[in-house]
Amino acid sequence: MPLNFSQARKWVIVWSLAAITFMSPFSSSVLAPAIGYINKDFHNTNPTVGPFPVSIYLLGYATGPLFLAPLSEIFGRAGVLTSSNVFFCLWHIGCALSPSLGFLIAFRFAAGVGGSGCMTLGGAIIGDLFPIEKRGVALSIWALGPLIGPTVGPLIGAFIAGSIGWRWAFWVVLMPSALITIILAIFLPETNHQVLIQRKTKSLAKELKRTDLRSCYEAQQSRKVSQLTILRIGMLRPLKMLLFAPMIFIQSLYVSFIYGSVYLMYNSIPPTFETIYGWGTGMSGLVFISIGVGYMAGLWVFSMLSDRTVVRLTKAHGGAFRPEFRLTIMIWYSFLCPLAFFWYGWAAHMRTHWIVPIVGLFPLGFGVIGVFMPTQAYIIDAYPSYAASGIAAFTVLRSIIAAFLPLCGPVLFKTLGTAWGNSVLGFIGVAMIPVPIFIYKFGARLRERYPLRL
Repeated sequence: MPLNFSQARKWVIVWSLAAITFMSPFSSSVLAPAIGYINKDFHNTNPTVGPFPVSIYLLGYATGPLFLAPLSEIFGRAGVLTSSNVFFCLWHIGCALSPSLGFLIAFRFAAGVGGSGCMTLGGAIIGDLFPIEKRGVALSIWALGPLIGPTVGPLIGAFIAGSIGWRWAFWVVLMPSALITIILAIFLPETNHQVLIQRKTKSLAKELKRTDLRSCYEAQQSRKVSQLTILRIGMLRPLKMLLFAPMIFIQSLYVSFIYGSVYLMYNSIPPTFETIYGWGTGMSGLVFISIGVGYMAGLWVFSMLSDRTVVRLTKAHGGAFRPEFRLTIMIWYSFLCPLAFFWYGWAAHMRTHWIVPIVGLFPLGFGVIGVFMPTQAYIIDAYPSYAASGIAAFTVLRSIIAAFLPLCGPVLFKTLGTAWGNSVLGFIGVAMIPVPIFIYKFGARLRERYPLRL
């Protein structure tokens, strides 16, 4: 029973998950500063194709969860996670040795598919290991990767590309990722409660020679359904949860906009500081530290308040827990991202001292955490049996938007300028502030009125 694992074993698993979930999104952005070098090496002059090695990786993120999540719910999380991690590592070897831009793009897509495993299954595994009132801290540690990884990537990638060459970016990702994959393969047993009970049922049925034994999770008609049908239903589950669970769709859309805007900022910040403040590429990468510090501060506040808030509100409601209790923090955080867009955009436009727009990026990192983390915790709490598919649905939408929204950045800022371009993002963020308030007030009623049928 994963809930009964020793604390030492649980935290080895959590920190290992956090480490591999750092390396995967780190790989997503580490190549961004090297696009010019790659185009030069492969003699590419098409400005549309040039950024594809970065964007295509995120499309891999959108593809992998569609089958990795249901596979983990049917066959178990440990084997699926280890396989996807190995797949992730192997394709980085292919990326490092790519003979052409076309091969690099194809290999990056495959690496993104493998890298999506830890992003999709990490939260579900933590949900298997920890009870509701103790998940906040573990989720905060695991979430360091998806948020800090893309921020650190361009900073390190710029120095790698300018010194030892862009191909070394893949070796730098591969070496620690391979080590973490081995650690997880050793220390991570199966944690999916439903799969464990099914395995125990089969074992007892064979040992006792009884054909009437069935798992407590097993539906009456499930024995008449083929494994192929079960797999097909499972693979459609993330899309069905995204489309037919209003709470997942609304929150995923909100988080996807914030997440995509952050990737848009990753592409727009260096040109802004190079043109307005005359900084070099390496120096401009240091600006991302402000967002990273915001992430750290936001995670610390979330880890301190999330579980305590859930316990307090549960007691106040007579011991009746509701997943919507996770969203009270999100309500307050939702004001910070729009504030950051307005602050940063107008400070840079007015050519204030460079520290002013940099400080303005701190609320962006802080606010992203407060939107991203409660949403993941809410999905895990509201749909525990299908947590992996819920997280997959959440990951698919945000990855697609993060892949394509940054492509609008050059046109947006060229047409409207730094101030009004960022203000457009700010106004959209302001329009979305009521989302967590709406879900907190009406989410439970909507879940009861429109139950999810999978």
